[in-house]
Amino acid sequence: MSQKEAAPKSFSRENKLKVLDYNEEKKIFKVKHQDSSNICSIVDTFAEMFGMWAGRILITAKDEQWALTAANTATGFASSIIMSPAEAGVEGLVSLNNSPDGRSGAIIQIYHRTRLDLKNQMILRIGQCVMTCPTTSAYDGLPRVKRRLKVGRSLRLFGDGFQKEDIIGNRRVWRIPVMEGDFIVEDNFGAKRAIAGGNLIIMTGSPSVGLEASKLAVEAIHRKVRGVVMPFPGGVCRSGSKAGSLKYKLKASTNHPFCPKLRGLVSDSEVPNGVQSVYEIVINGLNLEVVKKAIAEGIEEASKVAGVTLISAGNYGGKLGPYHAYLRDVLGFE
Repeated sequence: MSQKEAAPKSFSRENKLKVLDYNEEKKIFKVKHQDSSNICSIVDTFAEMFGMWAGRILITAKDEQWALTAANTATGFASSIIMSPAEAGVEGLVSLNNSPDGRSGAIIQIYHRTRLDLKNQMILRIGQCVMTCPTTSAYDGLPRVKRRLKVGRSLRLFGDGFQKEDIIGNRRVWRIPVMEGDFIVEDNFGAKRAIAGGNLIIMTGSPSVGLEASKLAVEAIHRKVRGVVMPFPGGVCRSGSKAGSLKYKLKASTNHPFCPKLRGLVSDSEVPNGVQSVYEIVINGLNLEVVKKAIAEGIEEASKVAGVTLISAGNYGGKLGPYHAYLRDVLGFE
């Protein structure tokens, strides 16, 4: 994975799901996975998404362990912009050949509503979580985009006048003296409009089956899709939310239509009989197409697990955001 490569704008994939039937009244596909022969249902609906500003940071270090340590620390407390100060996640590892300084690397993405808020979060997270981590350096992961944020230029002041400007490759960097030696950070970082809120919802009759299917889906997305992150813990969310609240003055509250224990208590439950567990995988990406690909790969992987009853996606009828990923389209169903 090269940090210089832009995320693809279109995708193609082999479809391993065969449609057995379509219930016109319920708007549900019945499908069979070609590898496992597992049969499950997929709701004919769409995931609704919205735009955010994204930054992409390439962290290098002495070895993969320290690169990932910094990456995981820098993306903490960043699951949802509803209450977290940002949304962030680890995109993946970078090979030595694609690293600016020839060292092990990991790429993270950080999302926010405005460029100013994004810049502040990048400064805070690089300064507190990357610069403090042994052996690390921080480089821009979006060198080709036009919008630039003066992240390293702000962090250089930590050097208290002892910082030095330098060039690594064709990158303008700052060498900030720290107790270990020098912390190297690129002068400015790219920012671009990106996509947040892509999702798929996995329903099963058993929490253990649901968690296993969700874990496999997250692993498949990490393995097959570049340019996306899944900001919730381990990529999996057990407490999906809806906009607003039925009872309190809150920006968001529990997504009651998808809570199994509320099935008999609410009139708008979307949980079928027999479903005891619902997990959501939320996906942010550098463009709409990579998010669609991630949704498709996640659904395909989850649907091969025996015990997965139904797979759906979350939306608010088009009121939340302008970007839609229809499951029938991303999966190539006619």
